[in-house]
Amino acid sequence: MSRYTGPSWKQSRRLGISLLGTGKELERRPYIPGQHGPNNRKKLSEYGMQLQEKQKLRHMYGMNERQFSTLFKKAGKIREGKHGVNFMILLEQRLDNVVYRLGLASTRRQARQLVAHGHITVDGKRVDIPSYSVAVGQVIGVREKSKDLVIVKAAVEGLFGRPEFITFDAETLEGSLNRLPVREELSAEVDESFIVEYYNKLG
Repeated sequence: MSRYTGPSWKQSRRLGISLLGTGKELERRPYIPGQHGPNNRKKLSEYGMQLQEKQKLRHMYGMNERQFSTLFKKAGKIREGKHGVNFMILLEQRLDNVVYRLGLASTRRQARQLVAHGHITVDGKRVDIPSYSVAVGQVIGVREKSKDLVIVKAAVEGLFGRPEFITFDAETLEGSLNRLPVREELSAEVDESFIVEYYNKLG
């Protein structure tokens, strides 16, 4: 299954969650798209709920199914902690997500483009792989030639706060993970236990 590239607002309404993290997608129409959206009261089956939670998280981080399931399997090999929580932490360590968390981009999709186009550095070296796993303490920054990009300036100026597990220097446009996040700091709108059940049923 390929990565979804359609309108994020429509996808947010379908899943009932703000994929952009702004909440604007659901302000005016907090129901699924389509003619019968406001009156749709269809109850989801257990499988339907598991699939919906999986799709929420997958679309939130903008990943295709193969990437998503591969990372889920990797989380299962971590001995300490719960599988679902470890999975969400691995998602948070993706370079495109860290760039978003630092406030260098206003959305994860925009952060992915910045990384893919070579605007981002890790410990001073350019890295253009959005799925690159960032370790605690690694310094994430913007290339010298890219520091005047309008989208970067607008994102930094428009951000109101950052998670406690992130440190950032607005002068140098550099930051890092000062520690791994805990479950309470991650999305409360996703029930990771359903995702674990979904993949366990697949085998």
